Amino acid sequence: MSTPSPIKSPALRPIPRLIFASRWLQLPLYLGLILAQCVYVYHFWVELVHLLEAVFGSQTALAALVESIGYRSDAPVTHLNETVIMLVLLALIDVVMISNLLIMVIVGGYETFVSRMDLEGHRDQPEWLDHVNASVLKVKLATAIIGISSIHLLKTFINAANYSDKVLIAQTVIHITFLLSAMAIAYTDRLMHHPSSDKH
Repeated sequence: MSTPSPIKSPALRPIPRLIFASRWLQLPLYLGLILAQCVYVYHFWVELVHLLEAVFGSQTALAALVESIGYRSDAPVTHLNETVIMLVLLALIDVVMISNLLIMVIVGGYETFVSRMDLEGHRDQPEWLDHVNASVLKVKLATAIIGISSIHLLKTFINAANYSDKVLIAQTVIHITFLLSAMAIAYTDRLMHHPSSDKH
């Protein structure tokens, strides 16, 4: 008994083939985001090394940390205090969350708009990638942006003495705008995929 031959895709005409192949123009963009990911990894380790050095009394590392987080105090900062540690840790978490956002854009965007990665059955395949599409990707990106905005807002509130009321209000309004936008995207996605059935 002969096995059925695989169904061949119909050959595309030249113009449709060119248009379809143009999706590969996005490949350099995703490769560029991978390089940006490398920059974030380097930045994360620089901040982490400074934190560890400051724990052991390095004033140079402490000054670099205080400058990077924008912390100011009436008295000179001569040692790590709880506020500085919290702000540094939030900055590190912020880097990780932005890195996660980059991974979602790189992997999900390539899978959705460029080419299949054929990861089915791979033990390291991300769970969310199993059902990713443009709509799901938008909702996940919106959720990630809300998380990043929350970290920035928390950093601002902890260091509120160094910000004006105008900046605090503006950041709060921007965060609420992100939240409402994500809710609108999720609601629109729900309407598109679960239309209400006609009642008879």
